[in-house]
Amino acid sequence: MGLIDNAIDAFRFKDTIFYKENSDLQDRYDALKKLNVEYPNNEELLSELFMVKKGLDGENEISYQLKKAHIGMYVLRDVKFKYGDLTAQIDYVVITPVYIYYIECKNLVGNITVTDKGDFIREMLVDGKKIKKGMYSPFRQVEAQREVIRKIWESKISKVAKFFGSNKFEHYRRVLVVAANSETILDTTKAPQDMKYKILRADALIRQIEYDLNHRDTSEYLESKKSMEETAEAYLKLSYQEEINYYEYYKEKYCKDSTILVNDNLRERLIALRKNRSIEKHIPAYYVFTNDELDKLVEIRPETIDDLKKANILTPIKVKTHGDAIVEEINRKEA
Repeated sequence: MGLIDNAIDAFRFKDTIFYKENSDLQDRYDALKKLNVEYPNNEELLSELFMVKKGLDGENEISYQLKKAHIGMYVLRDVKFKYGDLTAQIDYVVITPVYIYYIECKNLVGNITVTDKGDFIREMLVDGKKIKKGMYSPFRQVEAQREVIRKIWESKISKVAKFFGSNKFEHYRRVLVVAANSETILDTTKAPQDMKYKILRADALIRQIEYDLNHRDTSEYLESKKSMEETAEAYLKLSYQEEINYYEYYKEKYCKDSTILVNDNLRERLIALRKNRSIEKHIPAYYVFTNDELDKLVEIRPETIDDLKKANILTPIKVKTHGDAIVEEINRKEA
């Protein structure tokens, strides 16, 4: 495919394709939410759940912004890389027809100011008083992650390619820090010039990418959709996936000295519901749900119809016929 064909293909392709969409934060949140049911009023657990939920909400906001873009890109969410003893976890790798973006997501409470030295200062309101605190620079963090990718890249190419490509590595692989909290005021007026437009709010993310693409050098040709997909696949192959049972991890960390406090008779209440609906609808009890399905309902405790469908416990007809009643019973709190 020639340069002209690449350009035509790139202009036609306007979708956002998530080549990897699962997130470590989602796995953490699901585990913590389940443990919170089993060990209610565990303050450490609740604090961790709150922080993970904030991070997950931030990532989801960036996903939303990327999905509604009309640029043509491939996206990998929450990817991890390793080079020797060095590791990098990148919230989003966004592959566009010209540039690749490494995005660090921050869903922070409070307002953020970036100083002329590139330091991050967070201002929060605590008990009616304004408190300013320095924070670890997410910009330096994502730059360090890019350096890990650089080392991996340099280890896999020839000396000639390394010689001619090294000075363009950062130009084509750009870093962004995105503040996902819509209530955060972000002040970068005094930030160093090379940082000023790389630290932005989520609602400005697509505009920045569009600006970069529209102001690219005429020598920078547009990659084809196929080429972008191949790049996404290459990143995926370079990454590694940790297999962590977060339920057991958090249970050991926060709940090892606790006892399960759930004693709301949900099993008995669901059995009573099953009996009543079987009588009411003149059907066998197992037409409502079987004993195996009962065990899964008690364990997972889906709180909405969508949760019930995603849990894949009941057949679609059972969900349609009895789902509302089951969810209502699960959510009912005994006096």
